Amino acid sequence: MARIFRERFKTKNDVFDSFTERTLFELGCRFSFESEQLSPVSIGKEANVFSVKAKPMKLAVKVYRLEVCDFNRMYNYIRTDPRFTGLQSQRRKVIFAWAQREYRNLLKAREAQVSAPTPIGFLNNVLVMEFIGSGSAAGPAAPMLKDATPDDAEGFFRETVLLVKRLYRAGMVHGDLSHFNILNYKGRPVLIDFSQATELKDPLAQERLMRDIKNICSFFKKLGVDAGEDDVLRRIRQQ
Repeated sequence: MARIFRERFKTKNDVFDSFTERTLFELGCRFSFESEQLSPVSIGKEANVFSVKAKPMKLAVKVYRLEVCDFNRMYNYIRTDPRFTGLQSQRRKVIFAWAQREYRNLLKAREAQVSAPTPIGFLNNVLVMEFIGSGSAAGPAAPMLKDATPDDAEGFFRETVLLVKRLYRAGMVHGDLSHFNILNYKGRPVLIDFSQATELKDPLAQERLMRDIKNICSFFKKLGVDAGEDDVLRRIRQQ
């Protein structure tokens, strides 16, 4: 079975080495899904996302690829995170901590009432979370903002800023927010990819907040929205 599984996914950027197969099998037992039924949603530089039907809900499974992850970039982010002090600069340990970090960031985002996938669990280099999109077995994922311009761009922009503000009030910034990491789900924003999210205690948090604001404003200005960076920053910091 393992050999068949490996052959089936060989064309998907060699995501599944034997270690990842074992991790997926264990998570499948834990969360009631069959790893053989994973269906690709997106292929990234460092991670691939799959959907899978589980009981009682459809799940998204994010697999960080052990051999191609930018270990140095990950370590530069995580070494300043107060939650991971003392983490050794070892490739696998950093990648495993990266998956755990995204899980913990998603938990915090959901607690702050931010529209984001609900985290379900993690193990090693794999994160399991809520699937955003159609709940049917073959239904599509919600599109990225870059691929699905909202009908009400002004309202979508205001709600996006509100989500960033809620994160900020909870003591965190997304750190990698752009039209690639916002889904347009039924006309409303859902933030994804929280692996780079940073606590405000981090000395680089404000710099990353400004980068998020610049990315958001730049995109919505192209849609004709009056999106001033200074005004957005004031609204986010306002109590």
